[in-house]
Amino acid sequence: MHIKVALVGNPNCGKTTLFNAYTGAKHKVGNWPGVTVEKKEGLIKHDGKNITLVDLPGIYSISPYSLEEILTREYILNFNPDTIINIVDASNLERNLYLTLQLIELGRPVIIALNMIDVLEERGMSIDIEELSRALNVPVIPVVAVSKKGLTKLLHQVIRSSKHKEDYKPIRIDYGETIESKIQEVASKIHLKTPVNAFLLRWLSMKVVENDHEILSKLRDESIEELPIDHQRHFIEDHIPGQEETYEEEIGKRKYEYIESFIEDVLIAKENKPREILSDKIDALVTHPILGIPIFLVMMLLVFTFTFTVGNYFADLFESGIGWFGSSLTRLMTEWNVADWLISLIADGVIGGVGGILIFLPNIAALFIAMSLLEDTGYMARVALIMDKNMSRIGLNGKAVIPLILGFGCTVPAIMTTRSLNNEKDRLITILITPFMSCSARFPIYVLFSRAFFPGREILIALSLYFLGIVISIIMALLFRKFMGKSENSGLILELPSYKRPALKTTGIFVWEKVREYLERAGTIIFVASVVLWFVLEFNFSGKVAMTESLGADLGRLIAPIFTPLGFGDWQAALALIAGVLGKEIVVSSMSVIYGVGEVGLYSALSTIGFTPASAYAFMVFSLLYTPCVATLGVIKSETRSWKWMWFSLGYQLLVAYVVSFFFFQILK
Repeated sequence: MHIKVALVGNPNCGKTTLFNAYTGAKHKVGNWPGVTVEKKEGLIKHDGKNITLVDLPGIYSISPYSLEEILTREYILNFNPDTIINIVDASNLERNLYLTLQLIELGRPVIIALNMIDVLEERGMSIDIEELSRALNVPVIPVVAVSKKGLTKLLHQVIRSSKHKEDYKPIRIDYGETIESKIQEVASKIHLKTPVNAFLLRWLSMKVVENDHEILSKLRDESIEELPIDHQRHFIEDHIPGQEETYEEEIGKRKYEYIESFIEDVLIAKENKPREILSDKIDALVTHPILGIPIFLVMMLLVFTFTFTVGNYFADLFESGIGWFGSSLTRLMTEWNVADWLISLIADGVIGGVGGILIFLPNIAALFIAMSLLEDTGYMARVALIMDKNMSRIGLNGKAVIPLILGFGCTVPAIMTTRSLNNEKDRLITILITPFMSCSARFPIYVLFSRAFFPGREILIALSLYFLGIVISIIMALLFRKFMGKSENSGLILELPSYKRPALKTTGIFVWEKVREYLERAGTIIFVASVVLWFVLEFNFSGKVAMTESLGADLGRLIAPIFTPLGFGDWQAALALIAGVLGKEIVVSSMSVIYGVGEVGLYSALSTIGFTPASAYAFMVFSLLYTPCVATLGVIKSETRSWKWMWFSLGYQLLVAYVVSFFFFQILK
């Protein structure tokens, strides 16, 4: 027996923690076909049954307002999971149950995994599990995903529900005479090629009444005959006759009324009046309108302190190990009379390039550990709230803060999340400024130059660059808004999760996945780039030559004069920046190959080949701001559906990088 289970829940409900508790690192991570939204699948065994868990994106509803909501709904409708586990945050029960009701109405068996019971108890409250199960007519299993409590019982219930899924009868909410008659009218006119059960037919009819364009489109494709809903404006109006509310608003209102009808019987206050919990006191401080941003800067300072202090210690060990491996391998190849060109390719090209980026792996891992801990505790959601209060001042929608924050990790998925912005002007501006957020690929550049030229001040240097990216993005947003005009501004709707202890296993899995991605890039893109770079530095059209006469040197010399006013006008630096368009971390690996010093000698070599503290900082600024990687350019093209905006992004970021780098070099030299 094979059981397919979909994990669905609000963001920050503990869904991924539960998934990791079951699957550990033994799961497949990939993207949905054609999009970059991530999905995870894990196979586990319980009582002799194979169970596939599918971790779907965190959503607040299954209405088609975001890509994540559409994908979750499509999975449930098209892949027909045997059971849906709805992870519900017990400490925010009423808000979470709105999604629960939507899932129940789909007609698929639903099990509620009631998570974070411990957090609710800290607030002086408890939940009547039996009453909640009776009100929703679904099994309710209390769990604590972090400590793995209740997980076995939940799997037992999954097997039971899957065996009896044909007997499942979901609750039916009464939406009032007007809406119910309209639902029945629509249902009588839907005749599909593939018959559906009564529950799904009712749900589809309700979506037509709500004027859900995604469902309307699918019904047109699946219907046996042309439907009146092809002309739904003549068939059904958006607004309820004689009322200001739309059908969608009224249906949502009735759902909340149903929740309110039993919530007081389910949530039980203990004898003592709930006290002000610690998280409320912390929120009063970290989300303070004046203190919030300074606290955020202090938190980032702590992140970089951890990143450099811990990361540098292990980076030194990596550096020694890679240096020993490179010299030992070179010595062996020499003893075995390996051809000089092959020794050069392996030692200078492969080990010099790939090894030159691997020595920063400890710093990257330390950075992801720190960021994961901030995310798991719930603090990063507060950062979004803090920044949201300032978004309207630059004329952007509050939702724009989410992709900007995600940009600190990777620009590609960050730009994809701009789909949540309804206004096209806001979306375009956010796409254009997100690449200024310092992604993790730029971090090895900061580590290399700050350790070489600013020993003891690496933390402040890195923090200044992250802060500079934010400032430049704000300035550019103001300029774009001035030329594009203002748009209607709507604030960010964000649910703050309760503070909680980070799950070390979840953090470990997250960091391992990021480290694995880094290693995969080192073994593929960076490896290929290093070999190609070695080739153009060893040959020209006449054959093998000295590096100064190579194709790479000619290309570098062609553009090097452009960078002279910025303090790094040698052809080697110019060529490294060109290679960096493939990926910003390739700038460092390219330097190891270009300067021919290997990964160990790169620190000392930088100061002997023309770089000064002023030009080093200008180089880091340019690397922060100039043209994003080709993957980012590709997603800008796909998201804007315009070559024009892609080329504009490439060009204007080059211009901004040049002007700002010139400014810093002239000031600091």
